[in-house]
Amino acid sequence: MSEEKEMVSMRDFYEILEIERTATSAEIKKAYRKKAKQYHPDLHPGDEEAEHKFKEVNLAYEVLSDESKRRTYDVYGEEGIKNDFTSGGGGFSGGFGDIFGDLFDMFGGGFGANFSGGNQAKAPRDGAHIRYDLNLTFKEAVFGTEKDIQIRRTENCSHCHGTGAEDDTKIHTCETCGGSGQVRQSTASAFGRFMRVVPCDTCGGTGTVIEEPCKHCKGSGKETVNRTLHLRIPAGVDDQSVMTMAGEGHAGDNGGQAGTVYVYLHVEEDDIFTRRGNNLYVDIPIRYEDAVLGGTIQVPTLKEIIDYDIPAGTQSGKDFRIQGEGVPFLRRKGAGDLIFTVKILVPTKVSDEERELLEQLRSEIGNKKTEQEKGFLQKLKDFFE
Repeated sequence: MSEEKEMVSMRDFYEILEIERTATSAEIKKAYRKKAKQYHPDLHPGDEEAEHKFKEVNLAYEVLSDESKRRTYDVYGEEGIKNDFTSGGGGFSGGFGDIFGDLFDMFGGGFGANFSGGNQAKAPRDGAHIRYDLNLTFKEAVFGTEKDIQIRRTENCSHCHGTGAEDDTKIHTCETCGGSGQVRQSTASAFGRFMRVVPCDTCGGTGTVIEEPCKHCKGSGKETVNRTLHLRIPAGVDDQSVMTMAGEGHAGDNGGQAGTVYVYLHVEEDDIFTRRGNNLYVDIPIRYEDAVLGGTIQVPTLKEIIDYDIPAGTQSGKDFRIQGEGVPFLRRKGAGDLIFTVKILVPTKVSDEERELLEQLRSEIGNKKTEQEKGFLQKLKDFFE
């Protein structure tokens, strides 16, 4: 880059071209042509201000039209671009070490102190979560229940209250790092001298040194204990439901919050009911004569057995719905439905008297066909024609 470009006043390149920082390549080129024409020396002979602005426009376009230079400028500003230009041109080649050398000085000595967000060892960290698997019976899930669960978690030491020291007066600021928990290391390379920030070896990054560690926790500030937690399980929970107990997990560090206990519920299947969401399904066996003539059958619900009248001519597999007799909703009033399916019983053994009656019935019916039989026979006829 020529000395003329080095002398150009470094304004914001986006402001010079009057474009947004999100401008596309086409928008950059369009803005450059407009500005270059506006301040071209041929249109302003002898005008030093116009000549200066023309140089600014050219420099801005040279940087922003090059993706690599634009990225450098967006991150490092004019300092990065200055070093790029004064290194002899050609992007980063030749000036790479100078750019990063200036950057390290500019950021106070290294990437570690700025890009890592400070001393990570002393930053608050939330405690780890705990998973607990709990088995429930079908009725416990449907009606709700209360359970005590046993967990094992880490807590702040009951003796030193998390300080890690036997005596609070024996905790001192680390002399090596001055309490920051970090030290700088200088490394020479072909690109120049790099400064990096690393945790202090003396204090382990805490910034403090303990003369006499706590005898109970051996200086860790933590202890593992068994705890009993009381869990209220609402009516209507389902298999694989998850309940949370915030703040009941492992203790955090440096003032961080305790973790969460996640309780995964596993509900046993029932011998009578099948659950799908908040609806319940049950099969009810009925006698042949009840299906033909109609009658009153008994249907189990969650609370009691009720009488239900079925109409004459009820077919096997027919579904009936009783609203509000299913599983309670979790977050609103009401409950799902109970759907029962009737299954006509066919006896495997009959008495002589029953057989005689059935034979008499069959004889009286003869070749008479029901509407269902007629429809089925017609379908068969159509299929084979």
